[in-house]
Amino acid sequence: MPRFTVHIRDEWLALPCRDTSNTIQWLGQEALKRYMKNKPDNGGITAVKDTRFVVRRCQGLGLLDMDDTVEDVLEDNDFVELAIEGDTMSPEFIPCEPGVSPLYPYTYWVFYISLDGNSLTSTDLVNLGRGLYKIKLTPEAERKVVQSRELLDTIVKENKVVYGITTGFGKFARTVIPVSKLKELQENLVRSHSAGVGNPLSPERTRMLLALRINVLAKGHSGISLETLQAMIQAFNASCLSFVPQKGTVGASGDLAPLSHLALGLMGEGKMWSPKSGWADAKYVLEAHGLKPISLKPKEGLALINGTQMITSLGAEAVERAQAIAQQADIIAALTLEVLKGTTKAFDSESHRFCDRVQDAYTMRCCPQVHGVANDTIAFVQNIINTEINSATDNPMVFAERGETISGGNFHGEYPAKALDFLAIAVHELASISERRIERLCNPSLSELPAFLVNEGGLNSGFMIAHCTAAALVSENKVLCHPSSVDSLSTSAATEDHVSMGGWAARKALRVIEHVEQVLAIELLAACQGIEFLRPLRTTTPLEKVYELVRSVVKPWIKDRFMSPDIEAVHRLLLDQKVWNVAKPYIDKYQTEYIPESRPVSPTAFSLESPASPRKRVRHE
Repeated sequence: MPRFTVHIRDEWLALPCRDTSNTIQWLGQEALKRYMKNKPDNGGITAVKDTRFVVRRCQGLGLLDMDDTVEDVLEDNDFVELAIEGDTMSPEFIPCEPGVSPLYPYTYWVFYISLDGNSLTSTDLVNLGRGLYKIKLTPEAERKVVQSRELLDTIVKENKVVYGITTGFGKFARTVIPVSKLKELQENLVRSHSAGVGNPLSPERTRMLLALRINVLAKGHSGISLETLQAMIQAFNASCLSFVPQKGTVGASGDLAPLSHLALGLMGEGKMWSPKSGWADAKYVLEAHGLKPISLKPKEGLALINGTQMITSLGAEAVERAQAIAQQADIIAALTLEVLKGTTKAFDSESHRFCDRVQDAYTMRCCPQVHGVANDTIAFVQNIINTEINSATDNPMVFAERGETISGGNFHGEYPAKALDFLAIAVHELASISERRIERLCNPSLSELPAFLVNEGGLNSGFMIAHCTAAALVSENKVLCHPSSVDSLSTSAATEDHVSMGGWAARKALRVIEHVEQVLAIELLAACQGIEFLRPLRTTTPLEKVYELVRSVVKPWIKDRFMSPDIEAVHRLLLDQKVWNVAKPYIDKYQTEYIPESRPVSPTAFSLESPASPRKRVRHE
């Protein structure tokens, strides 16, 4: 028999439906009857027939028509919300980022990634977050997990005193816990440490967090049971994702609060999200997908929450996005150089031999130096993040082959914290120099183009405020680039007396990178608009392809119009790496045919050509 889960105010109600030809109005009234039955005062409702309400699906929050039949608009086990007239919308349904769309659309999986704890990359992790893959363990990983758990079971059986297994935590490390209370110890740990605040991570980022914790546990140094690890994998593959607040970690001992919230949902407590249910009580979300809450064995609570996985998973996204925007920044700078009729002498001693332009401003002439160190920093950070992705960050560590456990400090997030602070500082410069190029494009005394890149200036303001937006984002980045990892506050009664603050390092690095993407989107728009005033001249083929790509989503600026959608459309092109994908074949060909292996190519070597005489340089003659 079909069944639906209906949320009314603070109650979840399981509602069977023998006849799915009944209407949504009927479903709502039946749910109200059950709700009133559970309340001493009928929930303040006098009569079901007089109560006005609306019904919406939890997923997407789409309103349902009262006259539609259940079978036409709902599927078995769907979650719905009933909102009574006069009530505010239930606070239980919290968007992952209020007012912000997810970075990536939800994608159904087709392939598997086999995790062994040793070979996952930042690229793999971001793709797991996007929903491109399901997860399974390698046979070797399963073997190591089983061996590790067998050692822990022996420790418990022999009543040995080992931190986190038969003792309390932190300041309570000297408190021995009776065997009869070891399960309660682990459950209490997860519940008490679920003390984060703020908006939850998006589903994509929670998927990355869960996938990364699974990968670390697969190394076989945490003592997790294979049963519990497989339950985590099943939850990931069903995209049952816990409510994980963004704030609350100091980055040592690991990301305790976020990972506790992650584990809490898997225990069937707190909130969860899935594509099927939206936000709902975790136990109902798991049940709707045929899953059972995990039951923690000795040490398993600690194994689930002790590590740097929030810092590192967000860091993986940051470094992947940084790499993508850095590549495209070169192309955008090349296009601006063309529009401003800059010289390429600074990039190639043989180029423009007859050019009378001695030198350009630093924002054009020094692109290779400024962009170059950003690229080097990204490569450095990516190496650290990939190492951290495949590192055992638990405590105590379990070494089954040696028959011992060792308490250490692998949970400390200093490595990724410092690296992500470096990343923010380096990538910020791509926006800093870009904003100055936007100024040169918009300023007629510097560009020889119409003021703010628009005709009938005064009547039209053109790119005037778009440049202000770029300046505002760059200024905000200056504050965000202050390193969080230089701070440390002692916690846990001075037991954990030096911490990394890596969670904030990761979150603000992502904000900096998003601002960089947006500033470069504005520069790309401005450069393409500048080309409109230089026709019939044409630039090089790859840059013309970039221009055509932009014009496929944004029209030329003939007169003032609503600009934010244009910026967002081009930002999306950069997120999808379409600018890079358009130019890359030409860059590869140029590198192969013209550039010796010892000399890397700079896209800023491209130049503007007359369509009538493609080899004739027209800018500086």
